[in-house]
Amino acid sequence: MKSNKAIVKVIHPRQEEPNLAPLVKEMLAMLVEDSQREGLEKTPERVDKALKFLTSGYKVDIRKLVNGALYEVKYDEMVIVRDIEFFSMCEHHMLPFFGKIHVAYLPKAKVIGLSKIPRIVDAYARRLQIQERLTQEVAQTIQEIIDPVGVGVICEARHFCMMMRGVEKQHSGAMTSAMLGAFRDRKKTRDEFLSLVNHRGVGL
Repeated sequence: MKSNKAIVKVIHPRQEEPNLAPLVKEMLAMLVEDSQREGLEKTPERVDKALKFLTSGYKVDIRKLVNGALYEVKYDEMVIVRDIEFFSMCEHHMLPFFGKIHVAYLPKAKVIGLSKIPRIVDAYARRLQIQERLTQEVAQTIQEIIDPVGVGVICEARHFCMMMRGVEKQHSGAMTSAMLGAFRDRKKTRDEFLSLVNHRGVGL
């Protein structure tokens, strides 16, 4: 399978981080009746810090994030990390969307430390995103790093651009999936993944 090298490419930050506060201050002056009032006095600095955190995934080097947490093991059954919570921002309106991602893979010769999978999700979620791309990027990265027999990713999300504006449907959700290798080629493997994702075990 042809790997997508762009998936794990690091987008390096500028030499000096931009100060967004003056831009936010200018924007507030255009939007509100009194941008100098007490409640808004420190808002530009707060927004600056918040936006930098919410887009911090651009600075993440996926290879360094994994940090060698790959282990050779004789195990050929499905590995699933389910219900990974994420928060991201829609690149169209810069409004939040949030939900859960379920990741599964069939090992070939090695497995990855379980805590690394949620970290990979966060690295891509903390960028300006669309749900479809986020789902695909997580799947492609797992495929490239572990080289398993197959990868399956399901993303369930709710979007504030639908809930707060536009159609204003507060209870609508979106589901996307990415199936690679055995998960795309074998119906039995896909069905097992879906069954395990939907099953709620005792204490889970």
